[in-house]
Amino acid sequence: MSKKRIEIYDTTLRDGMQTEGISFSLADKISIAQRLDSLGVDYIEGGYAGSNQKEMQFFDEMRKSGLKNSKLVAFGSTRRARIKAQDDTSLAAILATKARCAAIVGKTWDLHVKEVLKCSLSENLKICSESVSFLKKKGKEVLFDAEHFYDGYKHNSEYAMKVLTAAADAGADVIVLCDTNGGTLSEDIYAITKHVCQQFSSVRIGIHAHNDCDCATANSLAAVRAGACHIQGTLNGLGERCGNTNLFIVMPNLAYKMNKKVLNPKGLKMLTETSRFLWEICNVAPVMNMPYVGESAFAHKAGLHVDALRKNKATYEHIDPESIGNERRFLVSELSGKSNVMAKLEKAKIAQDKKLARKILQKVQDLENEGYQFEAADASFDLLVKKIMGTYKPAFELEKYHITVEQKPNGEPVTEATVKLKVNGVTEHVVAEGDGPVNALDAALRKALESFYPLIKEIRLIDYKVRVVNAKAGTAAKVRVVIESRDSDGLWGTVGVSENIIEASWQALVDSVEFKLHKG
Repeated sequence: MSKKRIEIYDTTLRDGMQTEGISFSLADKISIAQRLDSLGVDYIEGGYAGSNQKEMQFFDEMRKSGLKNSKLVAFGSTRRARIKAQDDTSLAAILATKARCAAIVGKTWDLHVKEVLKCSLSENLKICSESVSFLKKKGKEVLFDAEHFYDGYKHNSEYAMKVLTAAADAGADVIVLCDTNGGTLSEDIYAITKHVCQQFSSVRIGIHAHNDCDCATANSLAAVRAGACHIQGTLNGLGERCGNTNLFIVMPNLAYKMNKKVLNPKGLKMLTETSRFLWEICNVAPVMNMPYVGESAFAHKAGLHVDALRKNKATYEHIDPESIGNERRFLVSELSGKSNVMAKLEKAKIAQDKKLARKILQKVQDLENEGYQFEAADASFDLLVKKIMGTYKPAFELEKYHITVEQKPNGEPVTEATVKLKVNGVTEHVVAEGDGPVNALDAALRKALESFYPLIKEIRLIDYKVRVVNAKAGTAAKVRVVIESRDSDGLWGTVGVSENIIEASWQALVDSVEFKLHKG
């Protein structure tokens, strides 16, 4: 199969923003656009130009900073019925952005023409033709988004094709076939796209798929097999309802499974970090089992699998995780075998020692019987190994901590934590306030240690989870606290277990600090 170039068009800043619960600030949009430019995607859709002032500000700011690798696209719709192109506000807004490219959405399903636009089928053909022609005369590269094309084709193929002809004859550079309702299956996508590509050999054909049947990735790849050379999608599959084609899945599939050119190798290796960057911007917990870029995508737990992987990585991995910037992870639990522990030691560049591995495995099984779990707490596991090996040196000695929660006369709660500890014989006794017991305890611990260990300032707590271990015990039940922390170099998880949620949190907080200090 030839190494054919497939254009990648990102619509995270428009379609992605239509995700329930997601909103990007102007700064967010600029930051995301810069990341997309670094990835090397072909097109970045900046937003619906005429929708609000923030969108126009984004285009103004991007015009000042510029893009190195990507083309900026302003999105809008065809002119309204009974309005001339030169008088249409949507087209005027596209021109006002001064973006190099314009994407306009036009109706191809006769149902929408009659029921939504409330105009004749022939009038809609003029609307599409004149809108494309108007923008082409203004010097824009024009991408025509054929809305509801697959549904329209199945309902009235003759008319749907006439709309494409109108756009192509008017000079559209790319015709994008949209599965707007996300309800078309791959065999239909392939057959219809192939027919369009045969009929419009002089125009680039693309696809814009939604994921309402969980087929957006498969449908986009089917369109490429049928001859399409342009894929639209979003980062992490964001989008209205069930989302859009996930570019983090479709791009490596194109590159490594279909031998297509999408990004350069450097861009492909940035996929995982960019996925996690976007989750952070969205303030949403990452999808752990997302293919390619998820934290669990190359995580191995079964002892038989790990044993085989240590002999040959191809046994249980379809691709080298490093090729998309991810990493192989070996999980350790009571279900693990000695191979899992040996693999962890090997990764940590610790000399292979079966006796040590058995000792570690036994300790893990004992702790998990008490409620601990190390799958999401690699940092606590690493510290456990150091303790068993005798190489662990604590950063401080705790004398005591104390937490008080009071309520002001106005009903506002006040939480205060006191921590007393020793570092190299020096006693620190500090007090800190917080939004709750754990936040106050974290603040006090940092305050006590930062003068001794400035590296602690780099730690950010990004997730905190509590799980009741033995629910039948009621309020006396043990709880497991898992904390996720990060610095500029990466993420790590720590765990604590106790009948007292504050003590469990303290254990996880201390492990987070200790891990940071040991890794530097």
